Amino acid sequence: MGKVARMLLATPLTTVQRWWKKTFFAPTTDEIVTLYRVWRNRFLWQRLRLWLWLALICLLTFTLRDFYGLFFPFAELQPLPEVLRTQRLVINVAMLASIIICFALHKTKLGRHRPDLLFLGSSWSLSLASQLFATISGFALPDTIGWSLLFLSQAVLMPVCWILHLLTQVSVLIYYFGVNTVLGLKTPIPDHPGIYNVTFILYIFWFCTICDIGVYLYDRLQRSEFFARQELESAYQKLKVAEAKYRSIFENAVEGIFQSSPDGHYITANPALARIYGYSLVDDVTANFTDIQQLYVDPNRRAEFVRLMEKYGSVSDFESQIYRQDGSIVWISEKAYTVRDEQGKLLYYEGLIEDITQRKQTEEELRVFFHAVSHDLRNPVLGTLMVLKNLLARSEENITISRSILERMIQSSDRQLNLINSLMETHISEVQGVVLQRQAVQLLPVIEAAIADLEPLLEQNQAKLTNLVSADLPLVNVDPTQLWRVFSNLIVNALKHNPPELLLTINATRQDDMIYCTVSDNGVGISQQQSDRLFDLYFRGASIGNSVSLGLGLYLCKQIIHAHGGEIGVNSALNAGATFWFTLPISSSQHEVAN
Repeated sequence: MGKVARMLLATPLTTVQRWWKKTFFAPTTDEIVTLYRVWRNRFLWQRLRLWLWLALICLLTFTLRDFYGLFFPFAELQPLPEVLRTQRLVINVAMLASIIICFALHKTKLGRHRPDLLFLGSSWSLSLASQLFATISGFALPDTIGWSLLFLSQAVLMPVCWILHLLTQVSVLIYYFGVNTVLGLKTPIPDHPGIYNVTFILYIFWFCTICDIGVYLYDRLQRSEFFARQELESAYQKLKVAEAKYRSIFENAVEGIFQSSPDGHYITANPALARIYGYSLVDDVTANFTDIQQLYVDPNRRAEFVRLMEKYGSVSDFESQIYRQDGSIVWISEKAYTVRDEQGKLLYYEGLIEDITQRKQTEEELRVFFHAVSHDLRNPVLGTLMVLKNLLARSEENITISRSILERMIQSSDRQLNLINSLMETHISEVQGVVLQRQAVQLLPVIEAAIADLEPLLEQNQAKLTNLVSADLPLVNVDPTQLWRVFSNLIVNALKHNPPELLLTINATRQDDMIYCTVSDNGVGISQQQSDRLFDLYFRGASIGNSVSLGLGLYLCKQIIHAHGGEIGVNSALNAGATFWFTLPISSSQHEVAN
């Protein structure tokens, strides 16, 4: 066969195959088909039980009729052969027995897993019983009423798997027409003795066809609905997963997420927004904020927010101060946009809120820092420049400078250098961390060196310093230069913030595997509010006045002590002096000796 001929034959064949698949098989995935078959078997098994009860009751009624007919014969049964009239009771009893057997099989594992086989078996046991009896008795029996009841009840109660219905019908008709034709049997009906009766054949054909079409259409409808339910369930599961994912994002977001109405109340809010506003529950935000305008420190900010939204449809980096639930004030930044319906009507505002209080504090600290730089460095430079300009204004070639002027210039330059060095050290410690050159050293020589270097400053302030540190303390694993800076900064800090004649005390004791060091004074003390921020970068106490300082000394002390693995703090109250404390690790060699 040539290639062209094969193509011509393949085209109609392919068309027929496509029509067959489209008509009898819904395009679905294997998984859904398997699920539908499981559902159909369970449906068939459940309905089969109902049909068996109905068949049992129906056969009981006919059995009672035949039993009654033994004593009081019915006129409508007189045309039937005598053997059929007298033996119908036996046939009905046999069919009742088959129904009872099917009931027993229905409860078995086989009946649950193969209801299709039980369907065929129960149907054939009813339809072929009378045919076998008639064949044995020597005549053909067109059981029109029995077949109609059987096929109709099956189509109504078990309208799935039309192939099973077709098999039960075809099997009975093949037996009726095939066996009776081969054996040459006639019907007991005098008017129509032949088995090939046109009216009977048309009736049976169309009755079975209508039943099968009804079953097929119902089965296809059920299959379509099942597939639709499965797809809907799959879509619902995907929707639940997506909802859970976005709900998790919504619930766990760091930024506050909100929806607010144009009239000024929150529709929805996430936990982050509740935390920003100082609430523990989201419902408190949506319930308490009936007028968002009251949230802002500046009541005009809400009106400005609405104006920008109406004009541009969105806002970004809209910064404001707001009141938290406890009355404290924080900075927030809002990013929002309008949500409208298809007609363009404004529904609500939706967006993000971020707590920028820390950033604002950092910006303020930078502002203070630049102010300190301009003040603390500019003034000494201006003073030195003024002295130099005054000297330069003299007419003589060789200018004589007094010692006091040189000393003031040197002191001014030293102060500038110290400030610049502090800035550089702070920057390095912020970027790279404090670099330590550790070694096992005695604590007392380091403290004595710091005290000796500060002796002129102590005398100038008429301060008295008492050193209670013992020489027999264990060695500490520290960088001696950095540790010298800590003691020096703490002593200078005490002198700087207190009036003259200050009493200072330095002490150190062992606590487990650490050395506990203290620098105490009997000065004016420090408030609790100042104590909380005393070691922050660029923090300057209120008592500093016009001191040439950037507030870096205590911050550097904290960085150095933390680099050693210790802790640092202060115990103080107003008018009760202050005690700065920190801990240092004991050298590992000392641990071994102690053990």
